[in-house]
Amino acid sequence: MKAESSSLVLHPCSLHRTGYDFPALVQASSTLSQYVRPNAYGDDSIDFANPQAVKALNQALLKHYYGVAMWDIPKNYLCPPIPGRADYVHYLADLLAESGIAQQVRLLDIGTGANLVYPLIAAHAYGWQCVGVDIDAKALRNAQQIIDANGLQQQISVRQQANPSSIFKGVILPGEQFTLTLCNPPFHASAAEALAGTQRKWRGLGKKPPQALNFGGQSNELFCEGGEAAFLTTMIRESKLFAKQCVWFTTLVSKATNLPLVYRELKKVQAVTVKTVEMAQGQKQSRFVAWSFQPAIAKKRV
Repeated sequence: MKAESSSLVLHPCSLHRTGYDFPALVQASSTLSQYVRPNAYGDDSIDFANPQAVKALNQALLKHYYGVAMWDIPKNYLCPPIPGRADYVHYLADLLAESGIAQQVRLLDIGTGANLVYPLIAAHAYGWQCVGVDIDAKALRNAQQIIDANGLQQQISVRQQANPSSIFKGVILPGEQFTLTLCNPPFHASAAEALAGTQRKWRGLGKKPPQALNFGGQSNELFCEGGEAAFLTTMIRESKLFAKQCVWFTTLVSKATNLPLVYRELKKVQAVTVKTVEMAQGQKQSRFVAWSFQPAIAKKRV
């Protein structure tokens, strides 16, 4: 299994490598100004434990860097950190370049959520055609509102997964082709586990842990029966059914301890090529695993 390291920094193409330019962000979205305060080092920052501050930051980032003039999410829905989401997209672009794929890219975002962040970044940064999938009808209604408000109907569409136990079945249509898929799986087995994970991170930073998730999230966004391991197992097994309809399947793997399971399952389904890409944002390390069933990909240096 090939793994590549990002040397604990954001991707070279990231627009966020130098940190948050708060004066520019406030100019892009004045709502952010009410949340910007000097931190302990005297630098401009926000209270990342405040969900409203995090949402205001995301609105400013999406408007300033990605041309998304109108963006909002319902209360208590996942409000993800933009730099990490952008990194996943940039590394996917590297993967396609190494595979000799440069044009007519179609991206399938599994679990796009109400925020629609991955398609928004991918459409702006690379001009990809994107399809966002989710089981939550309310989330999809909000995602469609974002699409409509920003005139992105020709680049981004959404569809509902009617069967919560399925991932690709029912949403990849007969004869339909995708260049790649991406996914940020629910990586906890319960709400309590999700909150406990967040609190551990804050204690590790020497701060008082929050009593709620600062980035929000509905149950299907954060946890599922069996946790990340069960979700990834289902995804890999289903991907085999669509081996000829997608060049690359990819997914984030939050817990490094799940990697051996992922590799075993990929061996069982006889994936031809498997690649692991390590990523990092500050102290947070993550990675995604990509696999393909197409022999032509195996001949490329990926």
